Amino acid sequence: MKAAMRAKDKEKLQAIRAVKTAFTLEMTKTGSSEIADADALKIVQKLAKQRKDSADTFVSAGRQELADAELNEMLYIEAYLPAQINDEELTEIIKGLVKKTGASSIKDMGKVVGMASKELAGRADGKTIADKVKSLLT
Repeated sequence: MKAAMRAKDKEKLQAIRAVKTAFTLEMTKTGSSEIADADALKIVQKLAKQRKDSADTFVSAGRQELADAELNEMLYIEAYLPAQINDEELTEIIKGLVKKTGASSIKDMGKVVGMASKELAGRADGKTIADKVKSLLT
């Protein structure tokens, strides 16, 4: 945070402050002085997703300058997330889970998505996982 302040990087500073605020709110809500790593990961993912959704909304409203600011903030926030898994690795992991669960139709999608979400927490977006499972089961 200090480095962003010294560099006068307003967007990065705003993104870091948003993360810090979200952590503080979570600690206040739970009444603890620390946040579990899994909870912190979920918070940072949520913030990144909010920025992406806001940027999409701004683009559809014709406000590209605001969308660019949101996307830049999202990039700063995503720097604190684990590296995202690539499409080939995702396909292989989900194929393994389909075999493991014995899923054969779209009706079994919920089981596979649930297991995949737990296994790939932080490394793949839930929508991406669901789309991949759907394509493999149809």
